[in-house]
Amino acid sequence: MENNKEMRAWLDDLNLNHPLVIAGPCSAETEEQVLKIAHELKDTDVSYFRAGIWKPRTRPGMFEGVGALGLKWLQKVKEETGMKVCTEVANAAHVKLALEHDIDLLWIGARSTVSPFIMQEIADALEGTDKPVLIKNPVNPDLALWLGGIERIYKSGVQNIGAIHRGFSTYAKTKFRNTPEWQLAIEFQNKFPDIPLINDPSHITGKRDMIMEVSQEALDLNFDGLMIETHYDPENAWSDAAQQVTPETLVQIMVDLKIRKEGSSEEDYNKTLNTLRAQIDVVDNQIIELLGKRMEAADGIGALKKTKNVAVLQNKRWNEILGKMVIEGEQHGLSEEFILRMFKAVHQESINHQEKIING
Repeated sequence: MENNKEMRAWLDDLNLNHPLVIAGPCSAETEEQVLKIAHELKDTDVSYFRAGIWKPRTRPGMFEGVGALGLKWLQKVKEETGMKVCTEVANAAHVKLALEHDIDLLWIGARSTVSPFIMQEIADALEGTDKPVLIKNPVNPDLALWLGGIERIYKSGVQNIGAIHRGFSTYAKTKFRNTPEWQLAIEFQNKFPDIPLINDPSHITGKRDMIMEVSQEALDLNFDGLMIETHYDPENAWSDAAQQVTPETLVQIMVDLKIRKEGSSEEDYNKTLNTLRAQIDVVDNQIIELLGKRMEAADGIGALKKTKNVAVLQNKRWNEILGKMVIEGEQHGLSEEFILRMFKAVHQESINHQEKIING
């Protein structure tokens, strides 16, 4: 799959002076609920009204969507508000029904993207459509799998393509519902700058009070838009209540977000500079997180040494680490002087942690 500016045509045709915004409830619950939310969003910067019709759930017995009935509700949204509408499709039958009901945009969820078999089935059903199709990243952080899914859709003849970054599952406990792994999204952009990239802060955070923070980071990283779950009564939503915001909150988020606009050469310079700085911020946060994990391991070593009455400083082990890191650093363009200074500081912090544990 090669870069192709035609993949951005559907987004460029919207002629927006702001990032794309896709918003609406996680799940369509009732016709009244869908229409009420749509009317509250129709005069805002929202370009597409979203609602989940079929809801793939982790475990059976949970609310799994209203099904094809909800497509008629989305048709009514179009009639009454003039908004474009979109929904998730998870198999060929969903695609057929969505196209029959003239849904304007389709997206493929993370649980579908993870399976090449499902993606090929959906690609075959989408063959030749001119509807925009957005592909969410798979649940696991596998860039090749994500790109493979996009490639299957592209090879079916779909020209209007985009990607949705919704974060990745992890066993580690973090502040996110799905860890963003920003570096992977940055790599995606670098490989395929012509594919519009939309951020889904709702699924990344799982918490409405973090939506603004993640949305801003996405825009600083030059994402093309946002998909934000919105409900007039989020506390009582039938699915994902904690991550939905009210229409009023969504409007305020859009007002508060700092948008890096294109313009003169000076503005272009500042936009590129801000994007690169945002990428550095991502890496800096990863460094701090990794150093924290390293010190947790050091604490464990300190506790073990205390039980065996072993000295904190082990010179042989320390010299082995330094030698290995100098070689690794050279392979990444880092000088020996820098590696020695950095790891001496890290080593000293590790010693401080162990001594604190050994000395009680």
